[in-house]
Amino acid sequence: MHSSLFLQILQVTLPVFGIALLGYIYGRLCGSDILSVNRINMQLFVPALLFYVLSEKIPDTQEWKTIAWGALMIIIVSGIVSFPLSRLLGIRPRVLLPSMMFSNAGNLGLPLAALAFGDQLLPLAVVAFVVSISLHFSLGIWLVSGRIHPTELLRNPVFLATLAGVMANAFDWHTPSILMPGLVMLSEVAIPLMLVSLGVRLIHIELRYWRAGLSGALLCPLSGLIGAWLAITWLQPNDQMREILLLFSILPPAVMNYLLAESYHQSPQEVATMVAFGNLASLIVIPIALAFIL
Repeated sequence: MHSSLFLQILQVTLPVFGIALLGYIYGRLCGSDILSVNRINMQLFVPALLFYVLSEKIPDTQEWKTIAWGALMIIIVSGIVSFPLSRLLGIRPRVLLPSMMFSNAGNLGLPLAALAFGDQLLPLAVVAFVVSISLHFSLGIWLVSGRIHPTELLRNPVFLATLAGVMANAFDWHTPSILMPGLVMLSEVAIPLMLVSLGVRLIHIELRYWRAGLSGALLCPLSGLIGAWLAITWLQPNDQMREILLLFSILPPAVMNYLLAESYHQSPQEVATMVAFGNLASLIVIPIALAFIL
């Protein structure tokens, strides 16, 4: 039984971290300038994935609403828990809170969910990702910059694809069959490219910020678990949804936190170290969590 569980965890984590490792090796050998690749992924492949799953794969049941509310609770509670600790850790809230609230639900969460729970439950993991990314480009920008411009959302392909996918689902619109193979092919590029990008980003570790990195690596999953416990207690989801929410809660900080911190000049090196340490710590945290979840 124990060997079977270990094999199951290995089957889930090895492909994910293996592809990220390839990205890390590529970054070391060929350089870390993948800005154009990330831009293509976030402007083309990720929007295609979100639209495809939201318009074609979300089940017409109460489950997706439960996941959406649960993901929202986890994000908000993580911020509430982290805020009073920012002074104790000596990290400004604008620097700490976004990385604790907005996790790697795309680069890491979707591949893990696909391997752990199968394609049947992947749409529910996408719902959690949609909630996270929508809040990240609204509440997250406000936290980092102190302001938000609606026009930024309207220019964001991820937000537009999410909006289009939700509308298509609500009105039962479907992509014409002649276009569906192309949409599927585009969506299948997103997840592997996310993992490669994650690996490349891990080479940017500033060891002088190791205290912030270690603090963030520990606080992110802990605050997320507190949020998950409250969400599960309140929403009373079934076992499958509970597992998705638990996985979502222990994911490390999203790479997007570093990009936003850099854009708004909020200690990007410190945030990059928290992101890097958090994702490295997930090599230990996620297998342990999966042992309990699975």
